[in-house]
Amino acid sequence: MRLVLRLLLASLAAALFAPGPAAASSRIKDIVDFEGVRDNMLVGYGIVVGLNGTGDALRNAPMTQQSLEAMLERLGVNTRSANLNTKNVAAVMVTAKLPAFAGSGSHVDVNVSAMGDAKSLLGGTLLVTPLLGADGQVYAVAQGTVQTGAISAQGASGSSVSRGVPTAGRIADGAIVEKEVNFNLDSLPVLRMTLRNPDFTTADRIAAVINAKYPGTAVAENPTIVAIKPATGQDMMQFVSNVENLSVQPDAPAKVVIDEVAGVIVMGENVRISTVAIQQGNLTITVNEAPAVSQPLPFSRNGSTAVVPQSSVSVDEEKGKKFMTLKSGASLATLVAGLNALGVTPRDMISILQTIKAAGALQADIEVM
Repeated sequence: MRLVLRLLLASLAAALFAPGPAAASSRIKDIVDFEGVRDNMLVGYGIVVGLNGTGDALRNAPMTQQSLEAMLERLGVNTRSANLNTKNVAAVMVTAKLPAFAGSGSHVDVNVSAMGDAKSLLGGTLLVTPLLGADGQVYAVAQGTVQTGAISAQGASGSSVSRGVPTAGRIADGAIVEKEVNFNLDSLPVLRMTLRNPDFTTADRIAAVINAKYPGTAVAENPTIVAIKPATGQDMMQFVSNVENLSVQPDAPAKVVIDEVAGVIVMGENVRISTVAIQQGNLTITVNEAPAVSQPLPFSRNGSTAVVPQSSVSVDEEKGKKFMTLKSGASLATLVAGLNALGVTPRDMISILQTIKAAGALQADIEVM
C-alpha cells in the first residue's frame, strides 16, 4: 500500500509541475521597425556597353545615341558629325537601396533595367553612373559587369527561346557609397518603434515587457507606436540592443485571407465559428454526342446518306454528403477538420467560407486577394 501511495503521489507531482505548452513568442526586433533605421531608395541613368549586338537600335532610341555622344565628348572624342550605327550599347535605369547607417566607401548591390529596345544585357558593362536620392544629391556611384541570370537565343527563321528576363540584371556590390545619411541615434531622447502589424494588445504587451525589465522606459502611444527612452546609465544604442532581444507574444485579429486565383486559404488561430450546419455537394451534367449514319433503302432513287445526331443527357448529383454541424465557438482546427471530412476542394472551401460569413456565423474578417 505504501508503494502504491508513493507512486500515486509521484504521478500527481509530475502532472502538477510538468511544463505546459510554451506560447509562441517573437523577439521585439522581428515585429517592429525602429524610427530612422530604414533604407533609402537611389536611382540613376546610365549606359551599358559591350553587348553582342543585343543593345538598342540607335535610330529607335535617340536617348541612347545622345548619351553615347555626350560620353565620348567628355573623353575627348567628337562623334556629332559621324553616323553612329551600333547595337552594342543600351540605355538603362539603375536602382539601389542605401542601407541605414551605410558608411562612406561601403558597397551595395544595384539593379540594372533596359529602357529602349535592347534584347539582352548579358555580358554588358555598366559605365560610371551616379545614384541620386530623393533630394537630388549623389549618394553612391555604380559600375560593373551586369549579370542577368537569363538566357535568350534566336534562330535565322525567327524562332526564339528565352528563360528569365534578359533585359534586367544585377551587379553584386556594384555601387560604392560616397555620402552618408546623417542620423545620430545617440542624440535622440526618445525612440519610437513602429509595429509591422498594428494591434492594441501587441503594443501593450511590448510596453509591459520592456517596463518589466526597465521600469518606466516604454509607453504604448497607439496600436502602431511604442516609444522608449534609455534606462538610467545606458545610452540609446546600448538600450536598443537590450530591448530588441526581449521576447513578446504578438496578438492578431481573426482573419481569413483568400487567394481565389491560386486557390489558397490562410486562416488565423483566432478564427471562431458560431453554431452553423454545412452541406456540400456537386451536381454534374454530362452530354454525350454519338452521331449515327442513316442509309437509304436498297434501290431507292430519292434517298441519300445522312448523319443523324444522337444526344444523351445525364445528371449525376453526388450522394452521401451529410450535414456537418459546428457548435458555437468552434475553433479553426474543428472547422478545417469538418471541411476536410466533407471532402471539399480548396475552391469549394472558399465558397463555403464566404457563405458562412454571409450567414453571420464566421467571427473573422475575410480578405480576398
